[in-house]
Amino acid sequence: MTEVRPRAAASASLWERDQEIAVLTQAVDTLCADRSSPGGLLVLRGEAGLGKTALLAEARRIAERRGCAVWSARGGQTLRSVPFHVVRQLLQPALVSLLPEEAREYLGDWYGIAGPALGIADPGERHADPQGVCDGLVAAVRRLARREWPLVLLIDDAHWADQESLRWLAAFAERLGDLSVLAVVARRPGEATGAAARHLDAIAAAARRPVTTLSALTPDATAGLTRATLGTDADAPFCRGVWAVTGGNPYDTVELLAKVRDSGLEPVGSRAGELRALNRAARGGGLVARLEQLGVDATRFAWGAAVLGTGIRVDLVARLTVMSHEDAARCAELLRADRILTEPDPAAGQAADGDLEFVHPLIATAVYESIPDALRRAMHGIAAQLLTDSGRGAAASRHLMEVHPDDDAELVEQLREAAREHLAVGAPEAARRCLERALQEPPGPDVHARVLYELGCATLLTAPARTIGHLRAALTLPGLDADTRVEAVWRLSQAYLHNDQPEEAVRTVEAEAARHGPGPARMRLQAVRCMWEGLHAGEDTSPGRSARLAELAASCTGRDNSERALLILRAFDAMTHGENAEVVVELCDRALVDGRLAPGLGWTDPEWGVELLMMLGSSYACADRLDRAESLFAEALRAYTAAGWSGGHLALAHAFLGLAYRRQGRLRDAERVLREALRLAERVGRGLPLYWSATCGLIDTLLARGHVGEAWGVAEQYGFAPPYPSTIVLPDTRSVRGRLLLAVGRTAEGVDELESAEEAAAARGGHNPVLAPWALDLARALAAQDPARAARLAADARRHAERFGTDTAMGEALRCAAALETGRRAVRLAAQAAARLEASPCQYEHAAARVEYGIAARSVPELERGLALARSCGADGLAARARKALEAEGALSRVGV
Repeated sequence: MTEVRPRAAASASLWERDQEIAVLTQAVDTLCADRSSPGGLLVLRGEAGLGKTALLAEARRIAERRGCAVWSARGGQTLRSVPFHVVRQLLQPALVSLLPEEAREYLGDWYGIAGPALGIADPGERHADPQGVCDGLVAAVRRLARREWPLVLLIDDAHWADQESLRWLAAFAERLGDLSVLAVVARRPGEATGAAARHLDAIAAAARRPVTTLSALTPDATAGLTRATLGTDADAPFCRGVWAVTGGNPYDTVELLAKVRDSGLEPVGSRAGELRALNRAARGGGLVARLEQLGVDATRFAWGAAVLGTGIRVDLVARLTVMSHEDAARCAELLRADRILTEPDPAAGQAADGDLEFVHPLIATAVYESIPDALRRAMHGIAAQLLTDSGRGAAASRHLMEVHPDDDAELVEQLREAAREHLAVGAPEAARRCLERALQEPPGPDVHARVLYELGCATLLTAPARTIGHLRAALTLPGLDADTRVEAVWRLSQAYLHNDQPEEAVRTVEAEAARHGPGPARMRLQAVRCMWEGLHAGEDTSPGRSARLAELAASCTGRDNSERALLILRAFDAMTHGENAEVVVELCDRALVDGRLAPGLGWTDPEWGVELLMMLGSSYACADRLDRAESLFAEALRAYTAAGWSGGHLALAHAFLGLAYRRQGRLRDAERVLREALRLAERVGRGLPLYWSATCGLIDTLLARGHVGEAWGVAEQYGFAPPYPSTIVLPDTRSVRGRLLLAVGRTAEGVDELESAEEAAAARGGHNPVLAPWALDLARALAAQDPARAARLAADARRHAERFGTDTAMGEALRCAAALETGRRAVRLAAQAAARLEASPCQYEHAAARVEYGIAARSVPELERGLALARSCGADGLAARARKALEAEGALSRVGV
């Protein structure tokens, strides 16, 4: 609830707070030094009544005296389910001063992403990405803050802030170091749980100073406050009695002393025994008794105010409690006089949305909890109707959540509409709560399946295990039309995949496809089945799958997106099994329309998902069409950035663009985008395939750069070790980890890892030496101890490379063969490898081949050429190897160190 404390209470609550005030003053002074001053974050933690709000009020006064702009917001106990409530409050001073055109100009590209969450722009047709909205809000505040310097943000009762605002605040706190803004956050300990508690912990961790924990007043301070309030004749035994009764809690002390003053109690030790009874009236059951003494109407008014929580207007409470405006005004005055309600304090700086506020959260909580359960639920229902009638349907949803279930079809529809509005602004958790409450109503048989389906869609990215249950239940009920049922099966299979259950994903789609006759729906389901089978990294559980896929694709002309999907899947299957690269490229090209993605098959189109297009780009990348792969992945990056999708989708786009750069030999660019991919993937969660792609790609790139220590550090930090995910990861996890182990000198472990890669390739029934180059590294590792097996591995790799047919595959196979030979044969093979890789778009591999050829032939020109290529690629380790070889030939001075 949006409660404030009166000024008198605030000043009294600053007793023994000199140290905290000094810290606040120093932080404001630092902020105001100049525009380059670093941002700061202060966290105040204390139990209810210890003076957190008083310190925030003092921070406001200090900041405003220094000419700072001050924005403030407060969490509310009954408002935690309202998404973006706190961040909207916080930005009100800035937003109300801007015309729509100015807001669009200031927020730039983030206007359409953050604007709906802030209530200043209409949401788009698609569900907003929560991470994108969070990033948009961070960017919005950063841009507004530059206009308002010096700026101080005050957030009170953060333990009651909505989850979406806390997520924003945690992200914003991490970036305060390069932004000249001071944020002061006050919270109680232990009130928040789950995601809210994790966000609050992250906020505290981002502070450069330790959390300031407030303590109760000492007996001496309590005595000083008592005498300041009641007069200097208050004796020591009485003052000790005040401290004993209140425990030094400033709020309780102020309230108790007010009761003493109002009652005329003499402040002497002989009357101290009466303090405990007076103190009980300040909160809990005593407060309820105070309300009863004010009369039935005043009690009803207080109840109505507690149900509303925010926007407490006399006329609105009158309608909620069914009393006349005159009676309501009289009750409001009684409650103000008894220090239960108060008028908003203009000095607080927040745009008031009501006439009244509770004096303290403790009072608001006690009043709310005193309402009989059935009456409280009924009043929430009336409040929801009042807000709906006034055109604030989304604001009504928090009240609908509290209404007693009663088979109300209209309430179900209101909750479904609220869920859609929440999803449109990037608040899937709020949508989930609405739909789960709708199920409790329960929905009628005609819409029950739809509610389950909508709930499953709302939780797909955040809770795939829950999604599985919801969608499975929806598919057992009548009520889904044919198209929606296919969509539900598609999303259920996605949830199985995200939950690392690819076999279930395949079985689900297969069973649904069997229910359909020939037509677009069946073809789409068949394509989805093939997609999940193609991504499964385990044993080929469907004998003849590749043959069936080839048969399906053979008749496809690319006339619709289902056929285009099958062509992409066939190309990916051909690539993973090492079929001729020209066939792979021809299939990929047929899936495009004039060289571009078809309408409805774009990166942000929901019908097929990101996996299909990643398979398309990967097929191009492995088939040496790196220009097309880079173009596709760069387009994904642009599309997701423009749409505000900065979660898993953006992480994958960075990871696969990094793959393209790595293959091209642009190792510095690859490292840069892969580090960003890993940062984004960390926010989504460890263990997902996208997380493995980012980690594996970065380690592979660092190894190519020769930064072995960094690669090992990344592997240790991010858990790059078995068990691996059940889906295919590019680059191949076992191959990269095996190469890493060899690079750090753990040869036996490296050989074991590469042999496990060999077994995995055999289980899948095919081998592409570009996709999974385990054989080349394993042959080199075994060259000394088992030369016969090494030779067989190299010969097999060369045979697979000839089948695949790319210059990269052949050049890499020839490099391996050369490494196993000596003398003239080694030189001849190294020369052939360098020649093939010169025609390849993979410049790092070409650089390595040139250096190896130069070493084998003791050719200074080849070493110089290899060194130049290595430097161009950013391959520091390879460059050092070339310099060492040139030094041995006495030619280092010609090229410089």
